[in-house]
Amino acid sequence: MNIKNILSASMLTLCTTGMAQEVVALPDPEVCGKSLSMTETLNSRHSVREFSDTPLSDQELSNLCWAACGVSRDKDHRTAPSAMNRKEIRLFVFTKSGVYEYDAVANRLLRKAEGDHRSLIAGGKGGFKQAFAEQAPVSLLMVIDFDIMGMKDERAVMMGCVDAGNVSENINLYCQSVGLATVPRATHDTDGIRRLLGLTEMQLPIMNNPVGREKK
Repeated sequence: MNIKNILSASMLTLCTTGMAQEVVALPDPEVCGKSLSMTETLNSRHSVREFSDTPLSDQELSNLCWAACGVSRDKDHRTAPSAMNRKEIRLFVFTKSGVYEYDAVANRLLRKAEGDHRSLIAGGKGGFKQAFAEQAPVSLLMVIDFDIMGMKDERAVMMGCVDAGNVSENINLYCQSVGLATVPRATHDTDGIRRLLGLTEMQLPIMNNPVGREKK
């Protein structure tokens, strides 16, 4: 089964704050799956900007989100470090069929918007656009939530950026180790993403990683 099937066949409906929200249950991440060694991964890591449209499987998507910022040794810790363990980086998954937020503790996706909005990941200020970002079947967007951090002074912004970089590097290394392709990016349509997801000035879209298979 691939991501297209899971997004259409594995959805449940929950009522939260009076609104129905679609939930996608992900399979358990394969924490002992086959991959390159860390030194092999570091030596071969590289950015890719040409993607095939082959979708990720359900298992690949679960593994990917877990590697980015999933639950590690207990429910209070994540695979990516964060300042004071605030866990202020929220991970959003952009696909052809919708936009979802990753719930690390429950290992599930919460749908935030219907339809294909990957153009918001590809676009930036002044009409600048990197069209290759729309080719990737999945894009992971990191959002710093300063409400979770409890502050938004200069140091909080700096630490939030560092923590987003930690998540992005997890994605980079995981993809390289299992044969997926990605590239870390800071280009996206911040205002458009805020409108789509209902984010406030206290939530800052900061980085994204398109993910897929390298186009041959």
